[in-house]
Parts: sequence; C-alpha cells; structure tokens
Amino acid sequence: MERMNLTQNVVRLSALLPLRRRSSALLWMTRVMAILFFVPATLTAQEVESPDGLLKVNLSLNEGKPSYSVTYNNKTMLESSPLGLETSMGSFAQGLTKIGEEIRLIDETYTLPHAKASRIHYVANELVSSYSNAESDTLQIIFRVANHDISQAYRINSAKKTHCTILKELTGFDFPAHTTTFITPQAPWGEGWMRTKPSYEEEYTLDGAIRTPSKYGIGYTFPALFHLGNDGWVLISETGVSSLYAGTKLSEGSPEGSYSIAFPEKEENHGVGDFTVTAGLPLLTSWKTITVGETLKPIVETTSAYDVVKPLYEPSQVFKPGKSTWSWVVWQDNSINFDDQIKFIDLAAALNFEYVLIDNWWDQKIGRERMAELVRYARSKNVDVILWYNSNGSWNDAPQTPQDCMDTTPARRREMAWLKAVGVKGIKVDFFGGDKQVTIKLYEDILTDANEYGISVNFHGATLPRGWERMYPNHMTSEAALVSENLIFSQYWTDREAYSSTILPFTRNAVSGMDFGPVFFNKILSKDQKEGTIRKTTDAFQLATMVIYQSATQHLGVTPNNLDEQPDYVLDFLRMVPTVWDETIFIDGYPGKYFVVARRYGNRWYIAGSNAEEQSKKLTLSLPWLTGQEVSVIYDKEDRTAGFKTATVNKKGQLVIDMEPLGGVTIYTK
Repeated sequence: MERMNLTQNVVRLSALLPLRRRSSALLWMTRVMAILFFVPATLTAQEVESPDGLLKVNLSLNEGKPSYSVTYNNKTMLESSPLGLETSMGSFAQGLTKIGEEIRLIDETYTLPHAKASRIHYVANELVSSYSNAESDTLQIIFRVANHDISQAYRINSAKKTHCTILKELTGFDFPAHTTTFITPQAPWGEGWMRTKPSYEEEYTLDGAIRTPSKYGIGYTFPALFHLGNDGWVLISETGVSSLYAGTKLSEGSPEGSYSIAFPEKEENHGVGDFTVTAGLPLLTSWKTITVGETLKPIVETTSAYDVVKPLYEPSQVFKPGKSTWSWVVWQDNSINFDDQIKFIDLAAALNFEYVLIDNWWDQKIGRERMAELVRYARSKNVDVILWYNSNGSWNDAPQTPQDCMDTTPARRREMAWLKAVGVKGIKVDFFGGDKQVTIKLYEDILTDANEYGISVNFHGATLPRGWERMYPNHMTSEAALVSENLIFSQYWTDREAYSSTILPFTRNAVSGMDFGPVFFNKILSKDQKEGTIRKTTDAFQLATMVIYQSATQHLGVTPNNLDEQPDYVLDFLRMVPTVWDETIFIDGYPGKYFVVARRYGNRWYIAGSNAEEQSKKLTLSLPWLTGQEVSVIYDKEDRTAGFKTATVNKKGQLVIDMEPLGGVTIYTK
C-alpha cells in the first residue's frame, strides 16, 4: 500500500510540472521504486529533490526510527542523520509506523520591503511524510526542497489530546569527516557584563575542526556555516520562531562530527520560564533551514529565512527604512544630553539621514518633557527619532534606564501611547539574554504592540531574528552579533574590524538584517580623538561597510567633525546609499580573507569589497550585467584616505580593483 501511494503521488507531481520536467519526475519515481523493492522490509525510503534536480533529500524509516541524508550534484553534504521528537505525548523518534506521504509543488512570489531582496520567487518541492507513534498520535515530517535551500519542520496532531510539550528535538546534522566550521559558541546565562549574556556576541571559528569542543561547552548559535572542502558549503539556521516556540541552537559536535538541535539552557533569563516548548495541537515546530552550494554564492544570497513564513499581522503603516546618526557609539554616555543631541540631529539633516538614535539614560539625562522638545526640533529638520529602552525583567543587572517600560503589557502600552503622542518613530530594546519560549513571547509582544502604535523595532542584546522581517512587518533589524560598539571597548576588536566584515556576511547577516552600526571616520574612536581605540581600516573600507552589511535601519558612527574632514564624494555617497535592496549578488570572497558583494536598488548598483588580510589585494570582478558601463569608484589611496575615480567595465564584463591591507572599495552606477 505504501508503495502504491508513492507511485500515485509521484505521478500526480509529474502532472503538475512542465512537459520538460515530467520525464525527470518519472525517472525519479522509477529510481525510488527500484530502491523500495530491494531494501529490507524494516526500511522505507522517500526521496524529494529540488526543481533543478541537483539537491536531494532522502527520508528513511529504519526499524521505526526516522532519518535523512542530503546530496548535492551527487556529492554527500549530510550523511544519514536522525529525525524525531520526544514529547509529553510519547516518543516520535522511535517505534513509528508510516501511514502516508504527499508531495506537492510550491510556487510562490512575495515581497519583502526591509531586506536584501524585495521580490522573491520561491519554488520548491514539498514532501510531507506522516507517521503514527505507539499512542496512535501523528507526526508529520515536512521537507521543502528548493534549488539550494532545504526547510524542515514537524507537525504533531492527535485525535484525543489538545496540548503537547516538546521535550527534545532529535534533528541531527551529520557531516563528512573532512568538514571544517565557521560557527560561534552559545554563551551561558549570567556571563559577561552585568549578567547580560547570552547576547550572541561571540567569535566565530575559522576553518575549525568539527570535533573541537565549543568555548563554553553548551553548543553553538545559529546560523552555522560548514565547509566540505571541494564538495561545497552548508549553512544551517532556523526560522519561523514565534511565541509558539523557542529559539533553538546546535549542540556540541559528537566525536563523529554530528550536531543536533538543542533547546535553550535551563538557566537562561535567570531561570524564568521553561526551556521546553508547550503549545496547542496541531503544533508546528520552527523550521530548520539548510542552504547548500558548491560555492558561497547560495549562502550569501539565500532567502531561506523568509520563504516558509508568513506575516503574522498587517503593518499599521508603511515603516520607513533609513540611516541614522548615533552619538553614543563614539561619544558614549556623556553625549546623552540635550545639546549634543541637537548636534547629531543637525548632522542627520546635513546628510539627509532619516533618523537620529538617542541611546540609554535619556529619560534621566534629558527627561521626557525636553525629549518631546527634541522630537519637535528633529521633525523641523525632517529627521525622526528612535529611542533606546532596557528590556527589563529579572534576567540581568544592567542598570541603564528607561526600565520597567517594555516587560509588561500595561506599562508597554502606556509607553507606546506616549511615544506616538510625542512623535517618536522607532525603539531600540536591549538586554534580553535568552531563547526560551517566554522570551520569544516578549519579543513578539513588543513587536505587536509597537505595530499598533506605528513604531518600528530594533533589538539589541538579542537573539537571531528568525524570519522576523517577514513575520513582523515593523521589525527593522537586530544585533545578535559582535558589532561596532566593541570597536570602542577594545583595541583587539578594532584590530579585527576588517576580519569581521569577511565573516558576518557569510554567517549572521546571510539570514537576517544585522545592526552592525557601520562607518567610522575618526582615527581615534572617541569624542576628543586624543584617547581611545585606534582605527586600522581605510576610509574606503568604512564606506564599503554600508553595502557589505545589510540592515533596514543603519546606525552610523559618523560624528559632526566628519562633515568638515571628508571630501564631498564621500559625504554624497552617504547621502544617496540606501539601506534596503531589490537584489543581492555575491561576487567573490572567502570567510576571514575578503568579501565582495553587489546590491541593486532601483536601477542603481552598488558593489562593495573589503580586505581582511595584511597584504594588498587585486581582484578581477565579474560584472557581466554592467558590460561597457562607466562606474564611479571610491578606492583606497596610499595614505589610506578615500579617493575617487571613474572606470569602465570592459567588454568581458570585468573590472579590476585594488584594496589596501584592511582596506576596501565601493563602486556604483549612475
């Protein structure tokens, strides 16, 4: 009966496909049927492939235990890896009986106004395989396979039960032995300044061995990048996490090089909330995403975080992306006063920026009455205001105010009514420190209430956004990485600024907007430029980070003195460069060495590169869509300031660029 169902489903699928694809679908059916007739009775197998036929998932049930494997272009990307759940309803990881499967073609187009691509055409084959456990409850294992992206989730249902607690996900990722890693460790709760970790600000491994224990011994934060040598690359992440689920992570690697899904640590958020997941039935888990490519191009260009999720509410208005001045990042706490904020509002106006961000302590150092006055002044300059908040609760000891405004619904709604009344357009909420379901609910509650009051949201000290730009239309960006504030705190991080620009685009920023806070022109990163960390990167590198890092709202490290110190072509570039994109194309690079990306907004292209190495770098860029066109180039001069010239992409669609050590380049069209 199972084999007959399989035959019928594949024939149905082939009928949905264009004629040129039907023969391959039927050939695929023949291969699968041949396998089924020659395997033991205890093993059933089902294969689903991408529309182009290169990416394949093989789903198996062996003696009641589900597993899967992944190949790309006939190369093994993931060896046989476990699937299943342990729940309050019993085990969905063993003793399963297959009761059916269904394959369908998904072909959807959607828009995404706050990300690296604005219009996305998602085509995938979906396999839903259904199983019954010992309690006669149902588990569906769902795989969606696009040309480079796999999305996997579980759905639990029962004829008798109404709720379920998931105790453990057994989903695994078993890599070939030669794999190396670019992954970042999960930090335990209570570590770091004022017990604010985990804040997702740890270093990445660089071609690390898969068997190496993590720094803290509790696994790794999403996303996680793996290099399979000449066979290619795999990026693993998670999406579709709302208040109905928890944010998960990767476990420690086994001696064999296998990782599995792990729930949050019990201690996170000072022990507040369960570290398991409880929800009503039917229960759909989060989606785990696996992006696969022979090169890094699919990794940088993936939209897997958005493809399988839907908006959870309609936007109350159009939420405007844009650039923001930000006094705190260089001038620090002492700049949170009325007079200095006037200077940064004027700076935003001079650069045609949309926003000014006023950071912590504003309620004490400026006060609410004068803040309303600042907002009115900013609006007179065509600049909107974003205000900082402490997320509050008992999960950290961070003293910054305003506090007690975001952690309960009555307080939050009162605060947002005030924000709307005085004309504030956005909030930055900090210090969350966990991935539990109760914490995810706080994120969702803040976003939902903010949408009602017409306020956009940026999260710091926060977890990875998992599809949130699409799920929550007023979510503009989040931190969830080691970002630019650390350039001020430590010379070690300042020295590694260029290095970060060649790691984060392949990892953290590949799956969601990231509020890095780019562009610093001061040589010494302080207000007086006499004491502080010393910037090692070039001015052209700094401009390039506006394109390298994608974030719908970009909070820049420019200061008022830069208006008199930088040439017009640098300032004009800052005025015109957008923060959201219609298209993103990876050009070249390798994690930890260099990175070049092209992004399009409207008819104008922006191409940016960075060099993390101690030697200068000459590259021949392949830009075939710009063949014969004249472009503007902001490049590294020998004195490490930014120069300007025009160049022409040759008849082969190539352009040669040079970058100084820790340097960069920016190219843009008319």
